[in-house]
Amino acid sequence: MIRSLRGATAVALLGAASLTLTACGGGDADPGATASSATSETSAAAENSQAPVVEGDGTLTIGSLLPQTGSLAFLGPPEFAGVQLALNDINAAGGYNGKDVVYNQTDSGDTTTNIASQSVDRLLAANTDAIIGAASSGVSFTVIDAITAAGALQISPANTSPDFSTYADRGLYWRTAPSDVLQGRVMGDLLINDGHLDVATITLDDPYGSGLQTNIQQAVEAGGGQIVNNSVFNPDAATFDSVASDVAGASPDAIVVIGFEQTVQIIQALITQNIGPSTTPIYFVDGNLADYSADFPAGTLEGVKGTLPGAATSDDFRARLLQVDGSLTDFSYAPESYDATVLVALAANAAKNDSGTGIASQMQAVSEGGEKCTSYQQCLDLLNAGTDIDYDGFSGPIEFDANGDPTQATIGIYQYGADNKYTNVAYQEGSLS
Repeated sequence: MIRSLRGATAVALLGAASLTLTACGGGDADPGATASSATSETSAAAENSQAPVVEGDGTLTIGSLLPQTGSLAFLGPPEFAGVQLALNDINAAGGYNGKDVVYNQTDSGDTTTNIASQSVDRLLAANTDAIIGAASSGVSFTVIDAITAAGALQISPANTSPDFSTYADRGLYWRTAPSDVLQGRVMGDLLINDGHLDVATITLDDPYGSGLQTNIQQAVEAGGGQIVNNSVFNPDAATFDSVASDVAGASPDAIVVIGFEQTVQIIQALITQNIGPSTTPIYFVDGNLADYSADFPAGTLEGVKGTLPGAATSDDFRARLLQVDGSLTDFSYAPESYDATVLVALAANAAKNDSGTGIASQMQAVSEGGEKCTSYQQCLDLLNAGTDIDYDGFSGPIEFDANGDPTQATIGIYQYGADNKYTNVAYQEGSLS
């Protein structure tokens, strides 16, 4: 079915939603200030329009818009590998309509360049039906209108900005990563449980940064704490001395750094102000939870904690990803990328229509309410037998709501060792309902 429009009703429901979290044992990063008023203050007509379903051309064409360059380039390899592995499985099972899925791979860059817009132009010119990406929320906000206006479907494996939940996207935007309503709650609970009531935040000035900071602040305040300082920084800032000075002046119990590659300079500036990781607990988020072994002397980040959406990645899935890209050292958002690709192909089969609008008409239906299935082949067999399906993937049960958001998700909690690399210490499962 075609999902309901985003609008005032969806906002009200989201605001009233309850979010429940349960901890489970553990084992062994999105990406833009609120969307600009020019895009968020869309006309009433735009908010109440839904793209009409049109016929496809019989060939399913998928494009990826993921970071090969820019501030989130470290997330690109596992995301590209996830998409490619899914395509391998889809085509091995017969593809779509008896033909292999056509795949076009492009770079999203970041918000400091126009690479994403140029890539989208190329993908649309190639009659791409569905675009996997972008990883950065900020980048997605620069291209979502062009993609959806063309009738193509966009599905991101890593966008977490809450603003997408109510964006006027004509029913064509989806994501397999949870909104930062969930990550913010987990981070806030983590801070409070660790005994930190006076928290400072250092926040990237883009939709991802501001959205995540807002949800962290709400969770901290709900737990009896407060944000004693929020220093917002320009992603192009040359230095972060003033930011570190402002934070030091607030004398926080802990500091949450919400950013991307600027994190290295920020940590260095905090150390200069004597509020680095060795003296003040530091927390990272998905945008900067990365391997810093080559950036700092051993022990610099020891004890730093961070959060990252995503369930535990099985050894088998990692092994299969390494067959696609043997150089992988990080697997962040690979499951979400895999599942996004499989869901697109399953929805096309369910709709018997490979157009972006046709695929969108069945995205929610194939993710919830039917018979459980966990692989493209298994789900395709059920669809061909006329059975309603409910795909559960490597990233979890997904179960899209009417806004294109997954209603169930897992947030991992990680901690850095003396080698400046992070390992998992726990998982928090949550649902928005």
